[in-house]
Amino acid sequence: MKTRFVPMLFLAALAALAVGGCGGGSGGSGADPASVAPAKTPFYLEATIQPEAELSDNVNALAQKIAGIGDVGELIVEELESSDSDDPVDFEKEVEPWLGEKAGLFFESYDGEDFQGSGVVLETTDSGAAQEFIDDRPKPDDGEVVGMVGDLLVIAETEAVFKAAEAAADDGESLAEQDTFTSTISEAADGSLADIYVDIGGLIEQSGGMIDPDAKLFLESSGIDPEGATAVASLVPGTDQIEIDFATNVNGDRPAPGDASQLLGALPGGSFAALATSDFGRQLSESIDSIDAQGIPGELEPGELKEAMKAAGIDLDKITASIADVGVFAQGNTENNLTGAVVLTTTDAKEATNTVSNIGLLLRASGTPGVTAISGKATGFSVAGAIGDKPLIVAAQGNRIAISYGPAASAQALTAEGGATLASNPEFKEAKAALGEDPISAFVDGPAALAFAANAIAGTDKTEDFEAAKPYLEKITFVAVGAGSSGDLATARMIVGIAE
Repeated sequence: MKTRFVPMLFLAALAALAVGGCGGGSGGSGADPASVAPAKTPFYLEATIQPEAELSDNVNALAQKIAGIGDVGELIVEELESSDSDDPVDFEKEVEPWLGEKAGLFFESYDGEDFQGSGVVLETTDSGAAQEFIDDRPKPDDGEVVGMVGDLLVIAETEAVFKAAEAAADDGESLAEQDTFTSTISEAADGSLADIYVDIGGLIEQSGGMIDPDAKLFLESSGIDPEGATAVASLVPGTDQIEIDFATNVNGDRPAPGDASQLLGALPGGSFAALATSDFGRQLSESIDSIDAQGIPGELEPGELKEAMKAAGIDLDKITASIADVGVFAQGNTENNLTGAVVLTTTDAKEATNTVSNIGLLLRASGTPGVTAISGKATGFSVAGAIGDKPLIVAAQGNRIAISYGPAASAQALTAEGGATLASNPEFKEAKAALGEDPISAFVDGPAALAFAANAIAGTDKTEDFEAAKPYLEKITFVAVGAGSSGDLATARMIVGIAE
């Protein structure tokens, strides 16, 4: 959308966010922006542009910390009023009197590569004044259509999109009337600044079912049905953090995730990124059962996977029954010293040792190059040249199995509780506290991750862009993720800590 109306009215909405929020919302017509979005809209964003004072204060506090902007509203109004020197806008007189409480953005369809048919929707407090504003402004010259649909001001990419918005409002077949939308959007977080709704199944359908067969098999084997899934994400600003809440039914009727925070906290303290999930053995068992039942086209017939592995001395059912949680970590500040590992906790130390030993024997018997048995406290093998310049090491010690990139990571993964762990990392402690009662399942150390990224990007064609973003990235102290559930929906909270 190229017309002056679009950036101008987006700026107006943002200005209302910062200016109008000081004294609370000014209300609106009560018309729902989603009521003009076509029923099969796959992507819809809705934002509060006249929030209560606390939300506005939080936005301004974050803007000050991240970008040194003391008054977001004043800055945006200045940009709005200077955005068209031939026909300047007086926000206070021309826009503020009719601008309502909510704004929406929808895309009518998705072709597999790009979203098509965009529309911006603004709630108004005075539809007559809004119509006068439209009449007084230069008409769009690139095919866009701007007009009123009831009490909502609609900026459509094309005349066809505008007519679709009118039809949605007139015939009651809008997005707002769809049960899938209302049930999903009802899970949006309280106090959010903006909410995004995505019809995952709709995206797949509109793109012609373009999903890789192998990926589809993996998802189905994991109990995930993307074709019938929807999701909502909510942005909740605080004074020193940005929170993003997610909810989705993509996991179907799978049980809610458990608490793997103890394993996460026991991973190496120098990790710049780490995650952990509980009950991994059950999930892995269900995936293997599904793959075994369906087979792998061109590779294995149904029922052959488990039998083939058992013939090689590997009992997949026994292995998965003994696995509890899984964790992953990465550490290092350059690509040369990058290390990491996948860590599996087990309920049967003997089974863990036997599993690793049998896999090593199988690889050596098959003539796989670079496989060497390792000795010492741990049982396992290494594979030279598998990934980069460090060996891939698979080893078991006690109730842990570690698949590591490099020997240093292997030692840390198997004996992390004996050294410095994430649980003693100050940034991890802050991240865990930010999630409150939600168990932490993923963590990124802001300064450490930035140091690695800076070294990895140095000398590439992305250096200039990275340097431009670096002052803002330096404000991130941590990223914390906690997973849970709400009814039949899987939920997650991501909190980004912001430094002064």
